[in-house]
Amino acid sequence: MSACISPSESHLDAPPDQAETSLALRLVELTQEGLPLLEDPWSWLAEQLGLSVESTLDLLKRLQAEGAIRRIAAVPNHYRLGYRHNGMTVWDVADADMPRLGALLGAQPFVSHCYRRPRRPGWRYNLFAMVHGRSREEIDSYRDHLRYLLGDACRADDMLVSSRILKKTGLRLSPGTR
Repeated sequence: MSACISPSESHLDAPPDQAETSLALRLVELTQEGLPLLEDPWSWLAEQLGLSVESTLDLLKRLQAEGAIRRIAAVPNHYRLGYRHNGMTVWDVADADMPRLGALLGAQPFVSHCYRRPRRPGWRYNLFAMVHGRSREEIDSYRDHLRYLLGDACRADDMLVSSRILKKTGLRLSPGTR
């Protein structure tokens, strides 16, 4: 498992003061590969930035409030944990029911992320929920459970099963950005 700080690319155009910009860029450089797996990664980050832990956490909170950092989260490696079967379940539900149904699916312990997507020509699905399991049978049972929860609100569904691991990364600064 690694920890992830996801910078928001849209914030890079804003003109904060020079010292904070320098610290923010250094923070991205230090965290773009994830936080180290230490008992106290915040102390490590503070030491690297030359700040107190309190000042480092204040900087993180400020950058998140301003939209420069989208999220700070633990990112487990599902494959290393034995969850080698992954399925993106896709659902066709009424748009008006989306807030209630999205929250319902997203609250399930086996759903890692759930979100709304626009329908496209030839693609009727608007609600997506990612499930992870130790076998194909397990993720099929999760899909069945989600279908049960949606009941008559579900007009159609499918599941896109992962065939390979795709490396996901956040914003990366190119060398010489500073």
